[in-house]
Amino acid sequence: MRKQVEILKVPIDDVSNVEAMERLKIFLEEPNLKKVYTPNPEIVMLAQDDTELLRIIQEADLVLADGIGLLIASKIKGLGLKERVTGIDTMEQLLIYSAEKGKSIYLLGGKPGVAEIACKNIEEKYKGIKIAGFYHGYFQDKDEKEIIDNINRSKPDILFIALGAPKQEKWIDKYKNILECRLAMGVGGGVDIYAGTAKRAPLIFQKLGLEWFYRLIKEPWRIKRMMNLPKFLIKIILTK
Repeated sequence: MRKQVEILKVPIDDVSNVEAMERLKIFLEEPNLKKVYTPNPEIVMLAQDDTELLRIIQEADLVLADGIGLLIASKIKGLGLKERVTGIDTMEQLLIYSAEKGKSIYLLGGKPGVAEIACKNIEEKYKGIKIAGFYHGYFQDKDEKEIIDNINRSKPDILFIALGAPKQEKWIDKYKNILECRLAMGVGGGVDIYAGTAKRAPLIFQKLGLEWFYRLIKEPWRIKRMMNLPKFLIKIILTK
C-alpha cells in the first residue's frame, strides 16, 4: 500500500532505497507508462509558485526524496520519512537491474555528443544492458516530434530524461500519453555524470548529505539557486 507524506503540499513517497527499487521493478513489468520524479528542496520551493509543476508531482507514480533538506523537514514535522533516495543512486540501481534482466534504456539530455558518450560508458560498465537510443538536450520545439518518434520506434523499457527541473518533469507530463516506454524518470545531471563531463561529490559529502555544498564550492554561480535551501527550512519552521 502506497504511503506518502506531504511537505509544503508536495507529496513524497515514504520508501527506503530498497523499497523504491522493488516498486520500480514492478513498474517495469506493467504495460502503462509510470512517471518517477526526484524533488529536492529547490524543486519543492519552485512548486510553491508553479501550480503546473505541483500538479505534475502530485500525479506521479513515485516521488523520491532527493535532498537532505527533505529529511530535515520530515524530522521537524514528525513525518517519519525513512531515508534519502537520490535520483542518481536510483538510476544506478536501475542500470544494474537492466543489465541483469536485459532491459533497454534511452537517454535524453546533455550537450550534443554527451548522451552518446554516456551510453557507451553505460554499455561498457553494465554488461547485458540494451541501449535503445539517445538524443541531446539542446533541442528546439520543432525537434520534439523527431525525438518522440525515435523513442517510440525503439520502445525502451526506461527513459532517463536529464533536462533539469522543472523542464524534465514538464516534458514527461506533456508527452505521457504517447510515450511508448515502461518508465520515464527525471535524472537531472545523470547523463553528464555517466559521460564523465561532471562528477559526483566525494563519498564523505554524499554520506553527510552535503552534495549541494560540494556543488556550490565547484560552481559558485549556483549561490542564487542554493538560497532556496535556507528559505525552504525557514518556511518549514514557520508552518510547523
